[in-house]
Amino acid sequence: MSFDTISVIGLGYIGLPTAAAFASRHKQVVGVDVNQQAVNTINRGHIHIVEPDLDEVVKRAVDEGYLCAVSEPVAADAFLIAVPTPFCKEHEPDLTYVRAAALSLAPVLKKGDLVILESTSPVGTTEQMAQWLASARQDLSFPQTAGEHADINIAYCPERVLPGKVMMELINNDRIIGGMTARCSARASELYRIFLKGECVVTNARTAEMCKLTENSFRDVNIAFANELSVICADQGINVWELIRLANRHPRVNILQPGPGVGGHCIAVDPWFIVAQNPQHARLIHTARLVNDAKPEWVMDRVKAVVADCLVTSGKRASEVIIACFGLAFKPDIDDLRESPAVSITRRIAQWHPGETQVVEPYVDQLPPSLAGLATLTGLDSALQCADVLVMLVDHSPFKARQPSTVTQRWIVDTKGVWR
Repeated sequence: MSFDTISVIGLGYIGLPTAAAFASRHKQVVGVDVNQQAVNTINRGHIHIVEPDLDEVVKRAVDEGYLCAVSEPVAADAFLIAVPTPFCKEHEPDLTYVRAAALSLAPVLKKGDLVILESTSPVGTTEQMAQWLASARQDLSFPQTAGEHADINIAYCPERVLPGKVMMELINNDRIIGGMTARCSARASELYRIFLKGECVVTNARTAEMCKLTENSFRDVNIAFANELSVICADQGINVWELIRLANRHPRVNILQPGPGVGGHCIAVDPWFIVAQNPQHARLIHTARLVNDAKPEWVMDRVKAVVADCLVTSGKRASEVIIACFGLAFKPDIDDLRESPAVSITRRIAQWHPGETQVVEPYVDQLPPSLAGLATLTGLDSALQCADVLVMLVDHSPFKARQPSTVTQRWIVDTKGVWR
């Protein structure tokens, strides 16, 4: 059965590029999002996020009539769910958005349709989604009861792309295809091959779910090692970046770079899904999360120490000292602030510091609500000219392009080693 119309539910950092990728292959694509502003923006041929090359693909797809956005699902042959999967206060997975997406598309399902969950999810979520759909559409059969003969095929296929390189990696990276049955996997593979140059690697849904969690937990553990090392080196008076550079000359050592913590909707969140389901066994994964989550507090302590030295040395009052924080995104050269430790640290600084707190973030036009009224958005040159204390949080390209010799401030907290 062919896929004449493809629906992508959730038009964020993953959903919109995915919709654009299908549309670029001249497939009719209907994107669905509850954010009416995002829907209107896309239908004008523009994008509401920052991602290289995406704007051109979306504009062409909309102009040629292959991509449109709506606020409620309509009939299609394949549905891809790419909605957020955050966690609750106690780090328990929150599947509210997945459930809402599934129930929203249930009324338009028809025999022969394919439903794919792309959202990073705890093990068993795909099966749970299938149950939600089955309860809503008792006139259709689903894989958990009808197996290969089900009316509706269901699979899990996680995204595994790097923000800033999404359009390239979306097409070239291998995809893990976890169908609830062999037929589900085959149909999901057929769908992705519409634009995919990488390989479709087939497994079952639960293994595919665990694979995505494992990939991001592996990265989180390795980042935690670097972050813990940076704390130890600071206590020992050792330049951690020089140390890592030397250690990495060993042919079997590849230590990552430390930072102010870990952010984003994947690495900062996904390991908790494993911990929540395996609290007795996920000891290393749990510890890595605690190490990375504690790094912002350590950075805050460093800022307080530097400001104290500034007050003693300069003779200024605390209210006269200007602190400039460089970067808010969770990684370089993107506008994504989700779970960003830089945002958390900047907010803490602004709440603690009686003087002015400035923010330099070249990839946003306005501060997020959590910083509104607490800090001022300013430019790189202005901050370097008037700030007393510099706090480097994100190694954006414009920051790295500035020669360290031109940065004359004495009081610097550099969590990324940009101006060391």
